[in-house]
Amino acid sequence: MSNSRTYNFSAGPAALPAAVLEQAKNDLLSYRGSGMSVMEMSHRGRDFIAIARAAEADLRDLMQIGADYQVLFVQGGATGQFAAVPMNLAPQGGAADYLVTGIWGEKAFAEGRKYLDRARLAAVTDPHTYVPPQGDWQLSADAAYLHITPNETINGVAFDTLPEVGDIPLVADVSSIILSQPIDVSRFGVLYAGAQKNIGPAGLAVLIVRDDLLGRSRPQTPAIWEWATLAKAGSMINTPPTYSWYIAGLMFRWLAEQGGVAAIAQVNRRKADKLYAAIDDSGLYANPVAPANRSRVNVPFTLARPELDQPFLAQAREAGLVNLEGHRSVGGMRASIYNGMPEAGVDALIAFMREFERAHG
Repeated sequence: MSNSRTYNFSAGPAALPAAVLEQAKNDLLSYRGSGMSVMEMSHRGRDFIAIARAAEADLRDLMQIGADYQVLFVQGGATGQFAAVPMNLAPQGGAADYLVTGIWGEKAFAEGRKYLDRARLAAVTDPHTYVPPQGDWQLSADAAYLHITPNETINGVAFDTLPEVGDIPLVADVSSIILSQPIDVSRFGVLYAGAQKNIGPAGLAVLIVRDDLLGRSRPQTPAIWEWATLAKAGSMINTPPTYSWYIAGLMFRWLAEQGGVAAIAQVNRRKADKLYAAIDDSGLYANPVAPANRSRVNVPFTLARPELDQPFLAQAREAGLVNLEGHRSVGGMRASIYNGMPEAGVDALIAFMREFERAHG
């Protein structure tokens, strides 16, 4: 790590690889001799159209997305899709099921209730420390979709297996795990993800929609949220977040250079396993999540003595380890270790935790 760079464990906006930042720096004033920065280009111009098409093609290759799915680059983040999902998939008076295993699932359900006469909880956990077995879920035969959050960034809870839901479209917020581990896109009707964890800077969301689910929106759905309209316009019914889209393209190419999703998943598993082992072997740190449902990318932990929280954070910052505060709703600590976090950063965190425990444990 250079003197000017920290190890950034933020849950999002998250760390980006140095190679991606260097390429963006090189392109900043004049992209490929154009005399313009990408952020100054017309989204209708030849240069940006080439950037956009390459990014989509690279994402399709990385995730093995079939030709029967649309890939859309949209605004509003994942939170925007909390409303767009029911507006596009459920008719007026329709029903949908939600499985809630964390705070983002709660938010998706609360937003869905605004647009669904029958928004139903298939299951909800309390506390959010596990994923209930599918045999305990209450699924509805008439549901327009089942919504899940396969990885909860705040609570650090992840699905160990995907549900079997038959012909009901499975919809998932994959903001925190997209491109960090293989996802069988064919198992889903809709995938959506905010970019600011594994894809690039905030301001962009990626939406993957199976073709047969387009054209179901309600007449009053705003055009900016209407998936079929976005697909027909190539995600450009208005000016898209062009610079975020460009950085996403750089991230896709960087990931391909690392060997693709399967290769980075091995690194991510190794990072997570060693961090959980450090927590479990400790007398000072603890993780509350059921081992089978521990997230590989968001690792929350608490200190046995809460009065040590602030000294821990202060000393971590001095050591170049930043943004380790847990979400304000749960407290404690959280280390987010997405693709952009090098393994050396996790090693540095573990070494610091052990030294802190020797001093304070």
